[in-house]
Amino acid sequence: MAADDSAAPARDAATDRPERSGARRALLWTAGTITAATGILLAVGSFLGLYVRPTSDDWCAAWKSRDMGVFGITSDFYNTQNGRVTNAFLSGIIYSDGLAGIKILPVILVVTMGIGLVLLGREVLRAFGTRAPLLLLVAVAMVLETLLFFAGTRSYQVLLWTPATISHTMPFIIALWALLFGIWAFRTGRKALRNTALVLTAVVGFAIGTLSEPFTVVSCVLVGTAALVCLPRLKVAKSWYPFTWSAVYCAAAVIGLTFLYTSPGARWRRAQTPPTKMSVGDVFKDYFHIWDTILHQWIYLGAVAAGLLLGLAVALLAPRREQPAASRPPAAMLRVIFVLPVPLMALCTLLVAYALRSGYGPTGWTYARTWMNFMIPLVIALCGYGVLLGHWAGRRIAERRAPRMVPIVATVLVGAFALSATAALVPSVQKLAVSTVYRSIAWDKQNAKIRSEIAKGETDVAYKPMYIGSLAEPFFTKNYQRDWVAQCTSKFYGVDRIHKP
Repeated sequence: MAADDSAAPARDAATDRPERSGARRALLWTAGTITAATGILLAVGSFLGLYVRPTSDDWCAAWKSRDMGVFGITSDFYNTQNGRVTNAFLSGIIYSDGLAGIKILPVILVVTMGIGLVLLGREVLRAFGTRAPLLLLVAVAMVLETLLFFAGTRSYQVLLWTPATISHTMPFIIALWALLFGIWAFRTGRKALRNTALVLTAVVGFAIGTLSEPFTVVSCVLVGTAALVCLPRLKVAKSWYPFTWSAVYCAAAVIGLTFLYTSPGARWRRAQTPPTKMSVGDVFKDYFHIWDTILHQWIYLGAVAAGLLLGLAVALLAPRREQPAASRPPAAMLRVIFVLPVPLMALCTLLVAYALRSGYGPTGWTYARTWMNFMIPLVIALCGYGVLLGHWAGRRIAERRAPRMVPIVATVLVGAFALSATAALVPSVQKLAVSTVYRSIAWDKQNAKIRSEIAKGETDVAYKPMYIGSLAEPFFTKNYQRDWVAQCTSKFYGVDRIHKP
């Protein structure tokens, strides 16, 4: 490892040695293969957006956006629904042009999350004085995206169903880009940009507080912990800016959550669902159910494999500048940072399990779309541990001057595991594609029939439920007056009532 700036050119030249050039080719070829494989799956998921049709909450959001407008639906959510004004505002925008918004949203989510993860990886490596090939960063980001969108039990809901993506996928993307802007502003050293970043963070924090309760809680736990770790006296951060940024976000998010909780809509919603009786044992039972489901999906180890590749690349290829000993964080603090993700992820999962039990009762833990709020940081943490392990292994290979084939074989084996995790997702993606496309064909046919009947003056039309993604459809309950889906569907079509064929 280089000890000063003058040694950096020598290190760069060292990468041209035969064993290094072989490792570089192996890493780049592996990264290219992974990028192609994951890119196909993500492209399919994005393309399926064209075949998305309304179901469950879509019916309500669509007619309210059309009849009330963006600000009308926002006011409706605040006063009569749940208080999630940012959620309603985004819904109003997405549904403002009929069904066009819900069709293009999946590709927007995939692209913005992917680019954001690549930029975040680059910034993290830059903070440690190193770098990695862009292709490898893209491959890692796409592996993480593939796992997040397709490895869970509710793929349709976390990628294609707009209400869930607004509540549980979009908050992370918004927070990620706010973080990237904050990092960029800090790196420029310009006070005006830093102040702008803090103002933006305050706006984003409040927006997220009124967008998604579970993500607000999870993000405040993570960012609040980061604020404590970044206190200058602990010598992890050299200025007060990281602490200030984190504190501003948490304060704004708490204010937003308070605004949501005290809204008339939130009070009305709590009145409809009296507090559920539960014990600590009940919460932990749900907690273990969630983790049992996650741990039975070995595919998530693909995030570790992607991190291993990145760690190998950093150790074998990238030049690194050693920090002076006096400026390094204390070793004890680095060890604390290393183990922090484990208890933090356990706590975040427990908090989500508690919220689900409180809101939905004994079956609340099965609402897997809400798991995205802790699964995203969990998958990123798994990747981070993989980077550390890969860097450690790469350093040992480099220091012991292992034979040329050792890093190549290691790269191929790790890449093969990452590809196997990707390949294991093909059946679920295929099933998702088939169900989505077939439903869209049947829905379009029925929709045309209903529109034709309405044109003839019918005010009570037949609708056949078309279930997908474990979501509610009209007639999910025998009591029509309590069937909110059927009532929203009738308002979507502008009729008095709908009935079964």
